[in-house]
Amino acid sequence: MNMYSRCGNVSKAREVFDSMEEKNIVAWTAMISGYGMHGHGSQAIELFNEMSFDGPRPNNVTFVAILSACAHAGLVDEGRQIFTTMKQEYGLVPSVEHQVCMVDMLGRAGHLNEAYQFVKNISPKEPAPAVWTAMLGACKMHKNFDLGVEVAEHLLSIEPENPGHYVMLSNIYALAGRMDRVEKVRNIMIRNRLKKEVGYSTIDVDHKVYLFSMGDKSHPETNQIYLYLDELMSRCREAGYIPASESVMHEVEEEEREYALRYHSEKLAIAFGLLKTGPGVAIRIFKNLRMCQDCHTAIKYISIIANREINVRDRLRFHHFKDGSCSCQDYW
Repeated sequence: MNMYSRCGNVSKAREVFDSMEEKNIVAWTAMISGYGMHGHGSQAIELFNEMSFDGPRPNNVTFVAILSACAHAGLVDEGRQIFTTMKQEYGLVPSVEHQVCMVDMLGRAGHLNEAYQFVKNISPKEPAPAVWTAMLGACKMHKNFDLGVEVAEHLLSIEPENPGHYVMLSNIYALAGRMDRVEKVRNIMIRNRLKKEVGYSTIDVDHKVYLFSMGDKSHPETNQIYLYLDELMSRCREAGYIPASESVMHEVEEEEREYALRYHSEKLAIAFGLLKTGPGVAIRIFKNLRMCQDCHTAIKYISIIANREINVRDRLRFHHFKDGSCSCQDYW
């Protein structure tokens, strides 16, 4: 079930689940997690309720899976109720993973004040860095710069060697137009020799895995791939696509921003996949980082232009693009 879910086929995972004569807590949790990974929050809750009524007793891992499913589907009321049920009916003590899910769920839905209050109320210990990171991501998503800076600076005080925090703070300053602060943050990164994690995307074509990074020119068919991608993006622009320049570093000129966005790893992998597979064949991409807003928008247009289904699994979840829309309903 875990394999099928992680490979993009949650329906097949459910077939395996349904075929089991005896289902233990691991099986139920794996299936709930699979639904959550694909944004099927309602199915995850339905299965959780079924388990609670006629299955094994949910454990801490089960509640992480169901709360994560609620977070990815925007099911805030349901998530709040499940969190309460976990504590009051099952007597389970929330761990860092549960706290991260709650902050992520509230933050994604725009309930920043409630999410921040949740963080502040965590006791008796200082909230884990992962909890603050979830809070910071929500601030960036909803462009709450003042709170974002406060959270980021707190994160840097407790995890000064994590380059991801500096990058997020830099992006928040950039979105707020504070380019002096952007330069300051990046100088600190250079001085401390901290580097952002490199993003890459992989695609399997004819049983061979190909890896692409941003601006990658190592492939022997680079010229053909770039020409095809340029043509694709030109057609996307004609169809209404506008590059989301805020998805790239802000100190570069507008023309350079569009260039940097155009050659993100997932776009290169998709172009290669379209070139190497026949009409009607679904494209499947795996990325090690979270997909940026620009790529998400662009791939919706590419799915129309190329008339293909495109599936992308990033660090957080699956995105199934078809006919100009994504399974996540632009909520991720």
